[in-house]
Amino acid sequence: MTKRSTQTSKQSPRPTPIIHVQNLQRVYKSAGEDVHAVDDVTLDIYSGQLTAIVGRSGAGKTTLLNLISGLDTPDNGRVLIEGKDIHAMSEKERLILRREKIGFVFQNFGLLPLLSARENVGVPLRMMNMKAEKREKRISKVLEWVGLDDRANHRPYELSGGEQQRVAVARALAKNPKIILADEPTGQLDTQTSRQVLGIMHEMAKRLKITLVIVTHDDLMHRADVIHELGDGKLINTRMPKRDRQRT
Repeated sequence: MTKRSTQTSKQSPRPTPIIHVQNLQRVYKSAGEDVHAVDDVTLDIYSGQLTAIVGRSGAGKTTLLNLISGLDTPDNGRVLIEGKDIHAMSEKERLILRREKIGFVFQNFGLLPLLSARENVGVPLRMMNMKAEKREKRISKVLEWVGLDDRANHRPYELSGGEQQRVAVARALAKNPKIILADEPTGQLDTQTSRQVLGIMHEMAKRLKITLVIVTHDDLMHRADVIHELGDGKLINTRMPKRDRQRT
């Protein structure tokens, strides 16, 4: 009788999240009462994924994004980016983190009105003290990526809303960040333009292996790797639509 050899299967180690949010809480005072804008939220965001944070107005989405970026300070809990607690950092250290590793896209575009598209895209590169020749090449490249190389010398008021947001996306991409945080990036755009802007953001994030976190009212089920849903400051649901589709 021969003995059957058994092999123990080794599970591959779980990847380390690029962003780890642990028991995060932010409380505001309103009319003498405590408002729990973010209420004991714990979640992980993994490198290279498109993560959508959804929920109704007032659910706490923007507050959560501000806490993740270090623009706001929690009353309790931690935010770790690449294993480092950003709220244990000094303000200068958080500023360097945002300048070098995080790109931002806002609902209202956030462009400087007196600067051209090219000059707006170049602002974060100047803050990084990038040399002029390298900076100009990078600006030209990212404007080409978003399809605005022929509009580079136009000021924001000469551009449509969709074009302005594409300039904002180019500006976020310019410094080659590890993370892009986008707060309602399509909130002022029509449906068709919204799809175009989201498509560009998703395509570029995949190509450059950028972790993309989008706060939105819209359900990005057809694009997102992970969707976290907030309600009254709490994390009420997490789903992975792509994995769910593979199972059906």
